Amino acid sequence: MKKIFLNHRSALALFHDALAAGAAWYFAYLLRFNFDLPIEHQTVMLEVLWLVVPIQVIAFVSFGLYKGTWRFASLLDLRRIFFAVTVAIFAISSLLLTFNKSLNVPRSVLILDPILLVLMMGGSRFIYRVMREHQLFNYSSKKDEPLIIVGAGAPAIALVKDLAKSSRWWVAALLDDDHLMHGREILGIKVQGNISSLAKVAARFNARHVIIALPFADNTQRRYILDLANRSGLHVLTVPSIEDLMSGRLNVSQIRRVEVEDLLGRDAVNLDSTGLAEQIKGQSIFVSGAGGSIGSELCRQIIKFQPRELICLDISELGLYKLNEEFGTKDLKIVCVVGDVKNAKRLNQLFIKYQPQLVFHAAAYKHVPLMESGNVYEAISNNVLGTFTLANACKLASVDKFVLISTDKAVKPTNVMGATKNLAEMVCQGLQAENGTRFVTVRFGNVLGSSGSVIPKFRDQIKIGGPVTVTHPDITRYFMSIPEASQLVMQAGMMGSGGEIFVLDMGEPVRIFDLAKDMIKLSGFSEDEIRIEFSGLRAGEKLYEELLADDEITLPTTHEKLRIASARTVNEKWVKSLIEWIDTTSVKDERLIKEELKSWVQDYQGDINAS
Repeated sequence: MKKIFLNHRSALALFHDALAAGAAWYFAYLLRFNFDLPIEHQTVMLEVLWLVVPIQVIAFVSFGLYKGTWRFASLLDLRRIFFAVTVAIFAISSLLLTFNKSLNVPRSVLILDPILLVLMMGGSRFIYRVMREHQLFNYSSKKDEPLIIVGAGAPAIALVKDLAKSSRWWVAALLDDDHLMHGREILGIKVQGNISSLAKVAARFNARHVIIALPFADNTQRRYILDLANRSGLHVLTVPSIEDLMSGRLNVSQIRRVEVEDLLGRDAVNLDSTGLAEQIKGQSIFVSGAGGSIGSELCRQIIKFQPRELICLDISELGLYKLNEEFGTKDLKIVCVVGDVKNAKRLNQLFIKYQPQLVFHAAAYKHVPLMESGNVYEAISNNVLGTFTLANACKLASVDKFVLISTDKAVKPTNVMGATKNLAEMVCQGLQAENGTRFVTVRFGNVLGSSGSVIPKFRDQIKIGGPVTVTHPDITRYFMSIPEASQLVMQAGMMGSGGEIFVLDMGEPVRIFDLAKDMIKLSGFSEDEIRIEFSGLRAGEKLYEELLADDEITLPTTHEKLRIASARTVNEKWVKSLIEWIDTTSVKDERLIKEELKSWVQDYQGDINAS
């Protein structure tokens, strides 16, 4: 009670409800006697009034009617009012029957009073909310910019409510392909027809903006709406995805421009949350390359399952600083460690101190042209020797599981980066033994928006007015969102029992030329305004990527987006020979290193058989 009266709004609401309780009691008598109240019943009414109001007020407080605000009054508040009033009238009736049998209160009054009180209290709240949301008058008359909302479901309704408070926008029409909704009104806004009628409806209301309020829409449907809008010169906005809405990170009112990621979007990943919780909760987890795109997202996903501690290793001070700033405000055991995966002594010290049960290895050099010339030794050293050093440290520390994050470029590699990741996969397979650390590899393609990837590059080129450079008109790539890739890496890590190469379902490959055209459109330009130029394939670059080699097949798993590649294997002796060769490469000419690297990738099966 004390807390309620400290809040002046709650005190005013309580005062209003007390007055309503008295008024309801009075009008119940008036209705009972057709507004001609006899003197003797006036006396009884006033005597009982001093009993009725306090009991009802106590019931109101007990049922929590003053926890919320009238501005957001809902059916939950109406239900609370109903139960509070019902309990109160039963209490009043019981007291009158027990202690005041001489008072002749008509039974019809005891029925009319709660009905009137619910109407008064609920009606006041409803009227206040409607007034606050500008629904009692034509709020569009004071706003300049009409817009169209595509969708007539719950997200669209929530959006209409939020936009009612806007000083700029007013919703002119709703569009939806559900024929049952056509012609109906939602919060005063009419559903004008199918999505295909977008151009006609926008012209009728002179609207220049459209919002896609379809968080469940797939990329095909979004692309269709975008094409309709582009042909009509409309600016397209959208609401957050269903994943963001369900996680609580964003709400419907946070509209934004449609990004290319929306057109390349895929279905949300179904995770085995129970299995992941068993693997991660209360455990010490280690992530290398934690400051990078995949590594940092892995950390975000891991902390949802409440590890005992999360050790984040990266050679980049800036990457770790950003990660520490992001997690610094949360009550989590995050340890940010600057270190190199090639430093065995440093790794052994960390493993002794923190004793991780699960290691995710995301640290790697991945930029194809950059690694192709001038940095060949560094690519081999970091991607292959670094993987071996970290994996070997895991074996020495009896880490339960080691998960290597690989790439589709490791399949039939035509460049240094892909070749080094191919050998990293072999290292993990060669170190796999019957007992001890279990080594699992996860192979996937490009991730949307990762550092150094094509999408940020195109954005920068569009920002300066172009041209947008595409290497070849027919070049294609697989794409996956960073959260999806990270979640599937965790899922594969949980499922792996040792020695497997998991291949992620990357969907259909995307033509980079089409991607460039989409990004130009989404930026509000035409291809005449920003040109696309073809620069030619770069050193080591393929026209298309593959997730499997010619001699590899895949086997299904219990997860629809994960398959296991039935790949060739090597032994520990081969791994030892590989590491010995790497030790000799620092003083060799790059051309020779590349030739020898090619031999290791292509001829390792013969080496195994010979051994």
